[in-house]
Amino acid sequence: MMKKIGQMIRLKAEGEAEYVRLHAEPWPGVVDQIYRSNIRNYSIFKRGLNLFACFEYVGDDFEKDMAAMAADKATQKWWEAVKPLMEPLDDRLPGEFWSDMEEIFTC
Repeated sequence: MMKKIGQMIRLKAEGEAEYVRLHAEPWPGVVDQIYRSNIRNYSIFKRGLNLFACFEYVGDDFEKDMAAMAADKATQKWWEAVKPLMEPLDDRLPGEFWSDMEEIFTC
């Protein structure tokens, strides 16, 4: 069963250009792991310093697939490069970096 997920975060002003540059040419190992973790149609949108990510999860064990992504060496290096460029939202839930959003409409 496919599940759609939306998330938000903010860029640090000083990290904006580097974040955009990195995502213009994502590292192949990272893209491969996204796919292996059952994520499809992954997009990140930017408005000013606000980021909105959306993707479809097509697996049957989200926590297991996210743990596999977190254990992947290429993904770990990618996160080391991009995480310092972002700042979580003030109203995030405990344990969140990207803030999950509630889906209220689809067609």
